[in-house]
Amino acid sequence: MDDVLFQSDVTILGIGNVILRDEGFGVRVAEYLDAHYDFPENVQIVDGGTLGIELTQFVTGTKKLLVIDSINGHAAPGTRFAIRDDDVLAHFQDKISAHEVGIQDVLALLEVTGHKIPTVTVLGAQPYNLEAGVELSEEMKKLVPEVAEEALTELRKWGIKATAKKVPDMLDDTCVAEAFAYPQPPSQRGDGPRERRGEL
Repeated sequence: MDDVLFQSDVTILGIGNVILRDEGFGVRVAEYLDAHYDFPENVQIVDGGTLGIELTQFVTGTKKLLVIDSINGHAAPGTRFAIRDDDVLAHFQDKISAHEVGIQDVLALLEVTGHKIPTVTVLGAQPYNLEAGVELSEEMKKLVPEVAEEALTELRKWGIKATAKKVPDMLDDTCVAEAFAYPQPPSQRGDGPRERRGEL
């Protein structure tokens, strides 16, 4: 464990395969958080993609880990999930996708080597479409700011406060594209995330 390259007190980890549409949901939520909010220096946002055991170098030593993922909980599409602490490893033990096996291996390795992460939360939603493609389904795209808001709520429970980035004075092409890609964060619209959740 001496070759750890990155270490932060809090890690936000978006995982998933971005070329299988809604499978990349966790990565897209992490990108959304990074684009819309500034975080304290002790917080890192990691695009874990489909990395496996390589994720160890990003999360070893972190005290609180927030994983965001597309979750197959055998529920209706769009159902939201929140899985915490001891239930997390049990959740990933039943999964077979590359990134889910990777997270399972990382958490198990850290535990047996005495580096267990004290606090782990997984947030996500049941996907609508897992066909090949780099765009989220329209239904899943609408959930990005809502799950991002749930992530911010979880972080606030951990004593982490994010600051919304200022809207640029002049919109460039990137800003315009992003504005059309996702609606405003719920906190800026005046409504909160839906309370609908699924349980494994």
